[in-house]
Amino acid sequence: MSELVVYSIPGSPFGRAVLITLEEKAAPYRLVPVAPATLRSPEHLSRHPFGRVPVLEHGNFRLRETQAILRYLDRVLPQPALTPADARGAARMDELMNVNDWYVFQGVGNVIAFQRVVAPRILGRAADEAAIDAALPRARHVFDALASLLGSEPYFAGEAVTLADVLLAPQLDFLAQTPEWQTLTAQHANLRRWLERMRERPSLAATTWEKVAAMCRAPAAAAG
Repeated sequence: MSELVVYSIPGSPFGRAVLITLEEKAAPYRLVPVAPATLRSPEHLSRHPFGRVPVLEHGNFRLRETQAILRYLDRVLPQPALTPADARGAARMDELMNVNDWYVFQGVGNVIAFQRVVAPRILGRAADEAAIDAALPRARHVFDALASLLGSEPYFAGEAVTLADVLLAPQLDFLAQTPEWQTLTAQHANLRRWLERMRERPSLAATTWEKVAAMCRAPAAAAG
């Protein structure tokens, strides 16, 4: 098989979802770190015209947008399957993947996790408390919806891990590093149990911020 190369910012939850998928598939890959300051550079814009991450290269094929990348990897690396075989399970997975992008990340993760984790750790500045306070009503609504969609199932689309879990896990693991996590999950023990279940998977253990940073420091960053 042609080499699989992932371009991403270390710590990006979307980039991590791609790495988790590759780890779940036990597929070898190479990670190329992208510095946030270079997202608008001509070099990176040649890979991604909108200046985003992640980007996947598979031989001479280049692909952008996380959902497209995850579905592609599940097709070209079919075992173990991360898409339910039944139509309703696959539809539920698709629904949750869109919930992740439009509601979990937009207005919640990109505010609370950014202000609590990225701002102090990467940018060296204090969190914007007003921005966090303004995001909390939306965050509560999102967590209520996630808990309802998960219900009593072990994973979001049923009995087995799917791409929905792979995409949501980095976002919620990021949010779990903030003090707001305790408030947002106080009435949602099922979400806490789900995240602990996901954290126990080798794919998540292999793609923590620290592990990815170490991967990027290696002369030929590779895993799988």
